Amino acid sequence: MNPLFPPPATSGKSLLARMEDALLPLINLVFLLLMFFIVAGQLADEPLPELPGSQSSPHQQAPQADLVVTAEGRWRIRAEPVTEQQLAARLPAPSDDHPLRIAAADSLTMSDLEHLFQVLERLGYTEILLLTEPAS
Repeated sequence: MNPLFPPPATSGKSLLARMEDALLPLINLVFLLLMFFIVAGQLADEPLPELPGSQSSPHQQAPQADLVVTAEGRWRIRAEPVTEQQLAARLPAPSDDHPLRIAAADSLTMSDLEHLFQVLERLGYTEILLLTEPAS
């Protein structure tokens, strides 16, 4: 009696050899993803500055940021409050080599940040480094 289904075509390879052939694309994909994240991830040469409200240091030190945004959404440059009209004159010129460093309070709302980013975009800033406190 003839079988209803023909036996699977194995091209003469053993089960282990066929499994190795099936795993090779997966291994290649994992390797390529690993290489992508190694190349894409950039390590900063300088450490992040202390942010407002940080309890890690005994003495409070202002962050090394160009602009500080308080929890109330107010903007400060060198501890002095600034308005939207004063930003262009008080901030350093936009540069691709040196991103604008913004220290933001951890309780700041996203709508406040979005408004600030829109203002900075109109002023020509394309590179921004946002410094925040980690959640505890």
